[in-house]
Amino acid sequence: MALRRFAAGAVALAFAATGLVACGNDEPAAPLAEGDTIRIGTTDFEKEAWKVFEEQVAEAGIDMEIVPFTEYPPVNTALDEGDLDVNLFQHIKYLAQYNVGADEDLIPIGSTEIVPLALFWTGGDSVEDIEDGTEVVIPNDSTNQGRALSVLEKAGLIALNGDSANPTPLDIDVENSRVSVTPIDAAQTPAAYGEGTPAVINNTFLDRADIDPNSAIFKDDPNDKAAEPYINVFATTQANKDNEQLKKLAEIWHGPEVTEAVARDSRGTSIPVQRPVEDLEAILDAAEQDARENPDAE
Repeated sequence: MALRRFAAGAVALAFAATGLVACGNDEPAAPLAEGDTIRIGTTDFEKEAWKVFEEQVAEAGIDMEIVPFTEYPPVNTALDEGDLDVNLFQHIKYLAQYNVGADEDLIPIGSTEIVPLALFWTGGDSVEDIEDGTEVVIPNDSTNQGRALSVLEKAGLIALNGDSANPTPLDIDVENSRVSVTPIDAAQTPAAYGEGTPAVINNTFLDRADIDPNSAIFKDDPNDKAAEPYINVFATTQANKDNEQLKKLAEIWHGPEVTEAVARDSRGTSIPVQRPVEDLEAILDAAEQDARENPDAE
């Protein structure tokens, strides 16, 4: 079957423009039937890896439509409401917070890679060069915000009260911190960086702003066990969790052609991750439990 690239057009743009979040869907999405075209949603459709992935999926005889989104929130909503069959744009922690907040049960069916979260600054080569009292910007979405604060803590720029796995700005010990922290929309962090403000920027927006990820002055360790919730995954609905064609997509992603393209996209910073689905589900369960116990962090 021929693979077709599908521009989401009005549907995706309408979701993105309104910033809709999931509100739950009473009717579960119907499972994929044999021969159905797989609709996959992503925010990374412009990257080389997706072009290579598209080609490899076609060679495997799978019919697939790529549905592009410009913002994160609508992608899981579209999956829940049956406008997608699977998506690939998020890490496990983001998925967990979506499930808890929307009272849904989307599930990972394959892992892809993990990417460090890093601090960037045009004014120096190390965190030691940042003067006390400097403003630092971080993404304001719940999962990246907590991880960004942990990055700043490990960099020695802030102190945090308590030991929350997902801290918020309210957890900052201002008296014992070297810098002030301002959460802003993740898409705006590259602009702040360009104006000279130290900024924690995730890879999606690094790529769009053509910022070299290797120019970071500090980054977290993706091999740390504490980084497991940040493994990126293919996610689908309960109705499709056993679908063999969807599982095949995860296998294709880990083929040498896509793996090499991902490395080029991330400029060598991404680390491929192949974990059993059972492991991914366990990590998701733990992340969901943390989200329930720490609702203020969402």
